[in-house]
Amino acid sequence: MKTESFEPPNPQEFYQRFFGHGDWSFTRPMVLFLVVGVVVCTFLVMTTRKAAIVPSKGQWLTEQVYAPIRNGIAQDIIGTKEFLKYVPLLFAVFCTLLLSNLMSVIPFFQFPPTGRVAFPIALTLFVYVIYQAIAFKRKGVVGYLKSLIPPGLPMWIRPMILVLEIITYFITRPVTLALRLFGNMFAGHMLLLLFITGGEFMLLHQDGFQYKIFGIGSFLMAVLMTLFEILIEFLQAYIFTLLAATYIADSIATEH
Repeated sequence: MKTESFEPPNPQEFYQRFFGHGDWSFTRPMVLFLVVGVVVCTFLVMTTRKAAIVPSKGQWLTEQVYAPIRNGIAQDIIGTKEFLKYVPLLFAVFCTLLLSNLMSVIPFFQFPPTGRVAFPIALTLFVYVIYQAIAFKRKGVVGYLKSLIPPGLPMWIRPMILVLEIITYFITRPVTLALRLFGNMFAGHMLLLLFITGGEFMLLHQDGFQYKIFGIGSFLMAVLMTLFEILIEFLQAYIFTLLAATYIADSIATEH
């Protein structure tokens, strides 16, 4: 019997440095996110620069992604009065997140940049600054803080509620928004990789019928995990965009 030991995948294997040292290294996730940006921008420009009433295949595909974001998220959540100005932001966020997530199942790339926590944090901060700026611009500092307190509460409990609401709006929301995306992408990709490498190890590096059976089962699980991962990646991009629209709508609604 072969005695080679199985080495499970290590998260550090995906953060290869291309050049640089320490915090200033240029890593694989950075390259993948740059690829995402170039692909998204190029595709959207190429499919919309000659927009027509009878759409081309590329324009039709773009419209199928654009319509749910415009009508199903922006208009329904933010409202018909002001939603149009935020559609480009929400559409860009969704497209960027979707392709970033799908990088985990695309051959050769096979790693989602959103599985590195810095990228969800950066996207969250971008959305965070926008919806907080909207609220402060509309209400001012004092008015914004006052609007966080639900009307009709007794005076003695309002300071405690204000503290809780400040924690929610300024800390909990951005942290959970970033960690929700990161946790799902990182964990899902690691599980998928574990099934693949585990199946390969049992089929090629172990003797015995039972190892072959478990190896085949592991590969079948990897196939099912891939399909499930694609579904999760779509949902995560949609949920992130949905929550971004919700926070923007809340900031608009704080005006009394």
